[in-house]
Amino acid sequence: MARFLPLSAAVEEVVRDGDTTAFEGFTHLIPYAAGHETIRQSRKDLTLVRMTPDILYDQLIGMGAAKKMVFSWGGNPGVGSLHRFRDAYERGWPRPLEIEEHSHAAMANAYEAGAAGLPFAVFRGYRGAELARVNPNIKSVTCPYTGEVLATVPAVRLDSAVIHAQKADRAGNVLLEGIVGVQKEAVLSSKRALVTVEEIVDDLGPRSFNACILPHWTITAITAVPGGAHPSYTQGYYKRDNAFYEAWDAISRDRDSFAAWIDANVMQKGPGAFTRYARK
Repeated sequence: MARFLPLSAAVEEVVRDGDTTAFEGFTHLIPYAAGHETIRQSRKDLTLVRMTPDILYDQLIGMGAAKKMVFSWGGNPGVGSLHRFRDAYERGWPRPLEIEEHSHAAMANAYEAGAAGLPFAVFRGYRGAELARVNPNIKSVTCPYTGEVLATVPAVRLDSAVIHAQKADRAGNVLLEGIVGVQKEAVLSSKRALVTVEEIVDDLGPRSFNACILPHWTITAITAVPGGAHPSYTQGYYKRDNAFYEAWDAISRDRDSFAAWIDANVMQKGPGAFTRYARK
């Protein structure tokens, strides 16, 4: 049963030191406010899982929260590299970072397997690809019915999952619309799940054809954080802040400028700082 909690209490309840965790979102509905609260609470030794780690994971890695990242693409979309990620992986600052790289198809299937409670995912993929040479978790199995050789990867089984969504009703059911990525699968594959939402409503109301409803029994905690996906976007509420993605390249390139930005915009602020971005 989902509980409605302030963000600080929700993160304390859901995201714990040493977790395998995912702050999921595919260009859209990325849970930045919850990620910033995780930084403020000095979480450490996290294994970060995500299909497309971008600026939020750059921030978590740069603050030393992560020991490993499991992913299928990493970068500042439309701009370039994640400099804090590269600094950690290439130079061990602020701590060494282990990586496990997959294809998008592998990660999507691994999330599906985790959501279904299966130990691994089976799919057609990695044919002719070289990732299997550097990732020992990419294996194969022969179909007992057809003899076809298929790729396998371990299921994503999370300790904690964090997502952002448009709405929750007062019973704790959550509505996601737009590009929903693997948020549903992340929640269903986790032991504990936190959802930040733009608003809490009496009724979830009309929805689009691709809408996803997460029932209250799949969620541990819900927190209303208007604007909580900025600088990514929330369909129906606010647009993507493309200028910030461009600015992040210079902010994150230097350790000192990164630390100064985090201190001013994360450590010295709370979830209320996101409210100014929440304009329908």
